[in-house]
Amino acid sequence: MNTLSCKIGCLVALFVVLFPCMKAKSQIVAVKTNALYWLTTTPNAAVELALGRKVTLEAMAAYNPWTFKDDKKMRFWLAQPELRYWFCEKFEGHFLGLHLHGAQYFGGFNEKRYDGYLAGGGLTYGYNWILSPHWNLELALGLGYARLWYDESPRVPCKKCVEARHKDYLGPTKAALSVIYMF
Repeated sequence: MNTLSCKIGCLVALFVVLFPCMKAKSQIVAVKTNALYWLTTTPNAAVELALGRKVTLEAMAAYNPWTFKDDKKMRFWLAQPELRYWFCEKFEGHFLGLHLHGAQYFGGFNEKRYDGYLAGGGLTYGYNWILSPHWNLELALGLGYARLWYDESPRVPCKKCVEARHKDYLGPTKAALSVIYMF
């Protein structure tokens, strides 16, 4: 009798723990990539998780390792998490977001090289179109602030010529045309 009641108790406890995690016909995870980044030869990916009926959390990362003709490059990695509020329901229609961003970069296309970091945040407005049960298309634009710390030097390496600089940037901080797969 003890063994049977123990098994029933374990099954009830398991059901109570797992039941809130079950969703019926509700998509709670999206994976995406920003086509605009790919146009700049920057591989990128994001995962977006539903936190509630109208709130999601996105984690995006991008990395550009390429060197182009004549040693022109802008190598960087970027992380940009974003908390989103959806006006209708998650993954559908209009949304507002609050994003942060951090990056490390090295390179330049002119006579100067830049080696530094950036950090900041901003607000995003976007719209998500449902294309099929698993595919969506999203357009988003963010405005915000970024603080840049960097060393500036001539393209030809020169240790004595390096100048430590910083810059405050206010303007567009996010642009996305994303293809999304929903789970």
